[in-house]
Amino acid sequence: MILLSIDWWLILEKFLLVGLIITLSLLIAMYSTYAERKIAAFLQDRLGPDRAGPWGILQPLADGGKLFFKEEIIPLASSKFLFILGPSLAMITAMLTSAVIPWSTPMHLFGRDINMQVADIDIGILYIFGVVSLGVYGIMIGGWASNNKFSLIASVRGASQMISYELAMGLALISVLFLTGSLKMSVIMQNQIDHGWHIIYQPLGFLIFFVCALAECNRTPFDLPEAENELNFGYHQEYSSMKLGFYLFAEYINMFISSVVMVTLFFGGYDIPFVNEASWGLNQNWLAIIGFVVLLAKAFFFVFVFIWIRWTIPRFRYDQLMNLGWKKLIPLALANMIITAFVMLMLKGPH
Repeated sequence: MILLSIDWWLILEKFLLVGLIITLSLLIAMYSTYAERKIAAFLQDRLGPDRAGPWGILQPLADGGKLFFKEEIIPLASSKFLFILGPSLAMITAMLTSAVIPWSTPMHLFGRDINMQVADIDIGILYIFGVVSLGVYGIMIGGWASNNKFSLIASVRGASQMISYELAMGLALISVLFLTGSLKMSVIMQNQIDHGWHIIYQPLGFLIFFVCALAECNRTPFDLPEAENELNFGYHQEYSSMKLGFYLFAEYINMFISSVVMVTLFFGGYDIPFVNEASWGLNQNWLAIIGFVVLLAKAFFFVFVFIWIRWTIPRFRYDQLMNLGWKKLIPLALANMIITAFVMLMLKGPH
């Protein structure tokens, strides 16, 4: 009887949606590497990859093939189980964040309304922070298990950096939660459709969140865990073949998912500004597809900004990085939170 009461169609929907998101993330991560090399080439007055396929469009496949066929080496002195667990954990945590993101409005297929969100849980934001904090272990375990002193120093750097900037990121988000009164991503999304994007009310909160997202993704100017001129190759120095590929892929997936999270929290997600889509007379499915494309377009813009910053700004010294996190961003985020609370109380007025 219990088996009969299970909604198997719902389970199938969720499996297909998870498969779609994972495939999309991997595809975007692949072509983010191509975009990075092309944008870097443009900024440096070079051509970039142009041999594999027209305009070098097949270069990510060539890079992936190279990683697959490279020799798989596990150092003899390493902790083998943890050495394999490190990149796997980095990849898994990069994927898990996407589960609570509302990708678009519901679609109507086979007589059912299909929600374009894997899990609309009550603690959506807390879930994101929980998964992001697990990502620290991927870097820490990989660096420690390698039994390489340079890798260990890089992983300690990475862990302290990510923990430091998560604090400022969390405080910046509290101001958004004041506006919405909920941790659910769907409620945060709907609040922006009803009252305007949060970037209008929280420009400082967004700026802090964006800087922290750069640090969380280990992107320049916060790529101290991969500082080649100081630490050879950083925390993944001993890795080769697809284990190295997992770490590199995880960085680009994190970059894409961070962009999607920023868009959902501050830029209205799948909402088109100044437009009432319902007045277009399109059916539900077309509106869902348009919303999904709009969300991706906004996310791709931020991926471009991530890449642009990498090839424009030099990296910080480590003491500068820590000073920025603890002495600048955390006080700023606290001030922003207090000002937001004060303004909301003033606008609310006496009961």
